[in-house]
Amino acid sequence: MTKYVGLIGYPLGHSVSPAMQQASFDYYKLDLRYEAWETKPSELGNILERVRHPSTLGANVTVPHKEAVLPLMDELDDLSLEIGAVNTIVNCDGRLVGYNTDAGGFLRALRQKGGVDPAGKGVVLLGAGGVARAASFALARAGAKSLVITDIIAERAHRLASDLERSLAHGQGPAPNIRALFRDDPRFVEALSGCDLLVNCTPIGMRHSASEGHSPLEAGLIPKRALVYDVVYNPIETLLLADAKRAGARTLGGLAMLVYQGALAFELWTGREAPIDIMFEAAKGALFRDGG
Repeated sequence: MTKYVGLIGYPLGHSVSPAMQQASFDYYKLDLRYEAWETKPSELGNILERVRHPSTLGANVTVPHKEAVLPLMDELDDLSLEIGAVNTIVNCDGRLVGYNTDAGGFLRALRQKGGVDPAGKGVVLLGAGGVARAASFALARAGAKSLVITDIIAERAHRLASDLERSLAHGQGPAPNIRALFRDDPRFVEALSGCDLLVNCTPIGMRHSASEGHSPLEAGLIPKRALVYDVVYNPIETLLLADAKRAGARTLGGLAMLVYQGALAFELWTGREAPIDIMFEAAKGALFRDGG
């Protein structure tokens, strides 16, 4: 009997996850279908009932639901509970178990494709939503020296900073210096100019969105000596990355993070080793067909 995995988010016009995950299922000749389930916030409870159905293996969760699904899970693994965001759900006989594969995918892409080990580095994060939560916890656990967080919703940035500090308070080793700052704070501009890593965790610039063609940061503020990491993967080169290249900065797009987090999700659903090369090729192919 055919079983299903869905992608839960809104909107989903930009996503290449269906093509990428279907290619991985087909590689192993699994009778699985990966579908896009575009879900408005008011529909979230109903779609999760679909995930509980015996015909559904699980789901991925993307913007804007990664935090909202947290209290709707029957169980959370330690990492998703610590981060406060879920991007992968596994249906265990009708019980929904939430996981976070974004953190592992983010860090693997940074190290393997960006060539940066975050240990001892100064980092500025744009955004404080679900992806930012995963990225910031991953960076803090990997030994980042400092984290500056900003968000259009100041309260959200301060909440993430507080959650990080509380989580790291009883850890081993030195915790990073964590600050939430407004964009117009002179200390934010100072942090930008001196950072080693700038990460865009907002959806600004995403294809098929209202912000397509926009950048989350003015070109003149891009730090020239930093790696600029944009988790947006469609288009392959966002305006932020294009501006960063013109400024002489090194850049990393979001495609590798997408694939690596998707590989971890695939392994949770199937118990098989993810075919990374197949997933990269499928994701790239879908992006080029979309004009990315």
